[in-house]
Amino acid sequence: MNIRSLTRGDGVVIGAAVLLFIASFLDTYDSSGSNIPNAWDNLGLVMSTYVGGIIGAALIVLARALPQPRKVVGLDLGQVGVSLTVFAAWTAFWTIIDPVGPFDELGSGVDAGSGLIFGLIATLVLAGAAIATPLVPALQAALVPAPKPVAPAPYGAQPPGGYGYPGAGAPQPTYGTPPQQAGTAQPFGQPQPQPTPPPGGEFSPFWFAVPVARPLFGEDGSPSPIAELAPGTWYLAVEQRGAALIAQTQDGRRGVLQDTSGIQRG
Repeated sequence: MNIRSLTRGDGVVIGAAVLLFIASFLDTYDSSGSNIPNAWDNLGLVMSTYVGGIIGAALIVLARALPQPRKVVGLDLGQVGVSLTVFAAWTAFWTIIDPVGPFDELGSGVDAGSGLIFGLIATLVLAGAAIATPLVPALQAALVPAPKPVAPAPYGAQPPGGYGYPGAGAPQPTYGTPPQQAGTAQPFGQPQPQPTPPPGGEFSPFWFAVPVARPLFGEDGSPSPIAELAPGTWYLAVEQRGAALIAQTQDGRRGVLQDTSGIQRG
């Protein structure tokens, strides 16, 4: 799981779920009588509105944090979570209109208590954030910003140790040149080999980081992603194809990064 893939919209979903959990312990009715119940005294109410909304929020966050999408009965986890949040808001709305129902055991004039009021507010915020996050760019920004690199690493040199690229402390071969044979060392004072640019173009490979999690697709054009680029990690762009980049992951896999907006070059 990668928490850096969470967005601001996911942060709103988490906050609304916490408010919904607190509201479940507050009074359901606004009455002067004693022993006023809360949502946990009504199994149908607590499961449909409070527990259902919290489970929906958990599925939305889980789907965002997983590196590969998971499905339940053919639906994406995030889609199931959004459906649960909408159902919770729908149930909370009608419950607050008629909090007692046909069996008015507490007497006439009973109004909705703080538990139902805060529950409705929480479910509306929860469902609204779940629906609006894929549509509103401001909610798609990273919840945890990626740390900025200390200094840009020139091409052919390893990024700062431990900052995303594997093999910290071990020599990496220069892109475009064959690795040296084991046991041989570069003579002192001899100029280092320069990277060879791709033939027929002016593209020069460079290190980059993504602002939010981005899928990496196979070079064969397959619609399923082969990996996910995470914020806070350096990746190597080895080729450009139109507006897309051919990127190389830490384990050596190569794929097509279709969304290159907002990337940070090293």
